[in-house]
Amino acid sequence: MLGLKKLIERFKGTQVHALNPPDSNGVNTTGSSSTPGNCRVKFKGSKQKSSKACSGSGAETLIPFGFPRTDHLEPSIEPHLKPIQLIETLADLFRRSEACLESEKSLIYIEQYSILSSLGDPKLLRRCLRAARQHALDVHSKVVLSAWLRYERREDELEGVSPMDCSSRFILECPKATLVSGYDPNSIYDNCKCYQECAKSTDSHISKVKTLEEDSDVSFCVGNEEIDCIRFKIAALSRPLKAMLYGSFKESKSHKIDFSHTGTSVEGMRAVDLYSRTRRVDLFPPEVVLELLSFANRLCCEEMKSDCDIHLASLVSCIEDALILIEYGLEERANFLVASCLQVLLRQLPSSLYNPKVMKMFCSFEAKERLASAGHASFILYYFLSQVSMEVNTVSNVTVMLLERLRECAAQKWQKALALHQLGCVLLERQEYASAQCCFEAAAEASHVYSLAGNARCRFKQGQRYSAYKLMSSVISEYKAVGWMYQERSLYNVGKDKIDDLNTATELDPTLVFPYKYRAVLKAEEKQTTAAILEIDRIIGFKLEPDCLELRAWFLIAIEDYGSALRDVRALFTLDPNYRMFDEHMSGENLIEFLNLKVQQGSQADCWMQLYDRWSCLDDIGSLAVIHQMLVNDPGKSLLRFRQFLLLLRLNCQKAAMRCLRLARNLSSSEHKKLVYQGWISYDTGHREEAIARADESISIQRSFEAFFLQAYILADTSLGPESSYIIQLLEEAIRCPSDGLRKGQALNNLGSIYVDCGKLDEATNCYMNALEIKHTRAHQGLARIHFLRNQRKAAYDEMSKLIEKACSNASVYEKRSEYCDGLMAKNDLNMATRLDPLRTYPYRYRAAVLMDEQKDNEAIKEVSKAIAFKPDLQMLHLRAAFYESIGDLKSAVCDCEAALCLEPNHIDTLDLYNKARGT
Repeated sequence: MLGLKKLIERFKGTQVHALNPPDSNGVNTTGSSSTPGNCRVKFKGSKQKSSKACSGSGAETLIPFGFPRTDHLEPSIEPHLKPIQLIETLADLFRRSEACLESEKSLIYIEQYSILSSLGDPKLLRRCLRAARQHALDVHSKVVLSAWLRYERREDELEGVSPMDCSSRFILECPKATLVSGYDPNSIYDNCKCYQECAKSTDSHISKVKTLEEDSDVSFCVGNEEIDCIRFKIAALSRPLKAMLYGSFKESKSHKIDFSHTGTSVEGMRAVDLYSRTRRVDLFPPEVVLELLSFANRLCCEEMKSDCDIHLASLVSCIEDALILIEYGLEERANFLVASCLQVLLRQLPSSLYNPKVMKMFCSFEAKERLASAGHASFILYYFLSQVSMEVNTVSNVTVMLLERLRECAAQKWQKALALHQLGCVLLERQEYASAQCCFEAAAEASHVYSLAGNARCRFKQGQRYSAYKLMSSVISEYKAVGWMYQERSLYNVGKDKIDDLNTATELDPTLVFPYKYRAVLKAEEKQTTAAILEIDRIIGFKLEPDCLELRAWFLIAIEDYGSALRDVRALFTLDPNYRMFDEHMSGENLIEFLNLKVQQGSQADCWMQLYDRWSCLDDIGSLAVIHQMLVNDPGKSLLRFRQFLLLLRLNCQKAAMRCLRLARNLSSSEHKKLVYQGWISYDTGHREEAIARADESISIQRSFEAFFLQAYILADTSLGPESSYIIQLLEEAIRCPSDGLRKGQALNNLGSIYVDCGKLDEATNCYMNALEIKHTRAHQGLARIHFLRNQRKAAYDEMSKLIEKACSNASVYEKRSEYCDGLMAKNDLNMATRLDPLRTYPYRYRAAVLMDEQKDNEAIKEVSKAIAFKPDLQMLHLRAAFYESIGDLKSAVCDCEAALCLEPNHIDTLDLYNKARGT
């Protein structure tokens, strides 16, 4: 009892609310790190001078807002489903996708998307969306998923691309193909017909299609006008009309029928007559087709209604049309028209979110019910809309309303858990703690354990710190340990126990940012600013986040290392141009302007020299900073944007990389360059053939280094074999074209790799030596490989050591050098690689293989499992499955195979192992 009393006493004290007040007007259009999906760790700078890590006048001038404090730091609750047993969940998804009906597959892939969202792999998520679209049967699902794929490609940022353009050549993303019902498994990978169709002539004159007057045998009177019609053709339009004209009604005996009180105009009745003769609606203007639609609904003319519905759907091309015609579609239950209008609104996201009329169509309960009556309100619709709204403005009223609609559409347990958890996250950001807690509790009741972290946070915000601590302690004791559990409990712990929780969180999941930030700020508070920088360096070394760069810049300013601070700030604003520093008090431009006064600025020529040096040292962050400075002097330089793209890809910052690539494409002054950048966009989004076609088209206009390099890169990345000679030819053509040393060094390095694969070691050596002459330092790695193939293991080790001297903090270099040494030296290099970048899987696989060779089966499986816990990598899952299979644990082997196949269904080796483990 005494111990419990002491524990309770530890939690007494003033509650600090670290969340900023919600700003419903602030809109973030970039999907930057301030969104919950990126989990930015929020902090406020202290305004008390006594808390500053440095009292130097320079630091005070540059940071009038003070320095960060540990008691103002906290991580966001991620708005994703995070299963406790992720591998088992993925395996279950795979089994269900294999066993379910075709009509159920699309939604299973959406469930997979929601599960994998927490991993943050854009390509993996795009694959889920493509699979969902591939298996979609109904028009509504096709419309939503096609628009979602377009949004993921951010095609709205490409200049000259219309929302309704079929910019990909595949049916899965074609806006016209979405309006076709049904599913043809043989055509889903076909090119769409948009590039082949010729515009149909619709200028037929009425006199050419209307039959002679004497054919008429009945007249319909509308006011003073008589419209001559053919009785049997009008009767053929519907059963009610047939009964009226040939049944027991008086009209069956009349040659003149009064239609004045039916609501049909003279033009409308003439259109009915002409339609009855020609069965065409493309002869009429839209307003007349709308009247035909109404006529068809009143008198049950199903074929006419369908023709009007489809024709009107083909006319919708802009938001204004969509907002007008969707009302008619809902009123007349014209589902294709509603689908077409919905498609236009969705394919213009996120900009259409700013249109209040568009949001009125989606946000209210009544609007959702109207869409539901036409078959166009669904979980996937509101899932898509709410995701976009959360990226644009997490705390807006629109986001809340869309999540409310998402919750109402949720039918399955995972859907309810997702909707409730995300609503809880948004309400937490809005400081509506009681409501957020209710949502998190309901999500937890739907079996989403991670929502208990949100529940604990809400209790903490309401002054119930010990209650939050007890809740997280119960989670830790009840479930298998996961990093986020200890991270969350650390918020409610104190002293050494708090640090212990943070260290355990890092050990279980080294990708969690908050523990590094907290430890770094704690060291800064203790006047150990250099140690603080080393701590934040640990996470920056393998996971580049804007808020981590901000914190390091803060520390560097404190020790008045303004040059390094400027480097970090420039790199930060390459990742997110709209980021605001120091708890959003200062814009990037202002801080850069202040720091420029402290650092001597070089010319553009100086920048090129610096870029060569940074590139040579494998300093990617420094390279980003130099290019950012160069773009200030030459903002329209598409080549520099392309350089940013390549660097960001290497740093695994894919969203920022693709933004830079789109900017490069938009800034291109020539068509052949634009085609190359479009080719890279296509390749990144999984369209290999289209990317090669873009490069071919570019070469047909003008031969260029980048076009040849793109083709070679794509071919080499997919397969070598018989294509090796062609890849060599492409790279040689690239080298002959004008370019700078940085790119030629890359091409020479790639060419050397192809020569090595072909066994042409002398030619490869020449390539690598030429690359080194123009400071392409990575060529040391290629030379090391050649030494090794020539049985010169010591020379290979020494070659890699030269590279380590120039890039001592690069994990891949240590990993590669480990291949050229044995025993303790290899182990040390691999341990260093893991310390520098725990996301690299080779060291875990190597250590596990060594343990298996030593017949330490459990230790080997534990080593692989350590990495799988925070990075469920395909290769790691396959390896662990193989380990399980080798020791006879077939159930576990099958589970890992199923999880791996959920990530990559066509992985041949895993399929073979899966069948072997199942005995099939």
